[in-house]
Amino acid sequence: METTEKKTKRSVLKRAKIKAVKEAAKTGPSVAYLNNVPTSPRKMRLVANLIRGQRVAHALNILKYEAKHPAARLEKLLLSAISNWEGRNSDGNVADLYVKEIFVDGGRILKRLRPAPQGRAHRIRKRSNHVSIVLDRMPAEAKTEVAVTETKE
Repeated sequence: METTEKKTKRSVLKRAKIKAVKEAAKTGPSVAYLNNVPTSPRKMRLVANLIRGQRVAHALNILKYEAKHPAARLEKLLLSAISNWEGRNSDGNVADLYVKEIFVDGGRILKRLRPAPQGRAHRIRKRSNHVSIVLDRMPAEAKTEVAVTETKE
């Protein structure tokens, strides 16, 4: 009634799990973060909404010629995410990448005082934000839809 099955150590299982997670991350989407940007989240969201769901090359063109000042920071962040993708994937094919997710969260708020009439003071809130961008490969069915729309135009 003896079992010859050997029980593996918990540390070995933990190492194997961490290794599996790292391997899965190499094939998954690429992520880049930008923290404590001294721009209000509302202004940054206006520019982020322009590139959500766009192909990477088109998103770079949009950001390059956008007049709003957060566009320059988002362009730099997008280039960083592309670089992260190329570093992890050996094929380095950027043509079929698209902006899967981009979201802007509020960051810390610096509170300052501005002099007001009659000895009073008004509070000024200098807002900042955190931006996260996720790039992934275009799904196969979406590639065919894009190709069909491009040929019609």
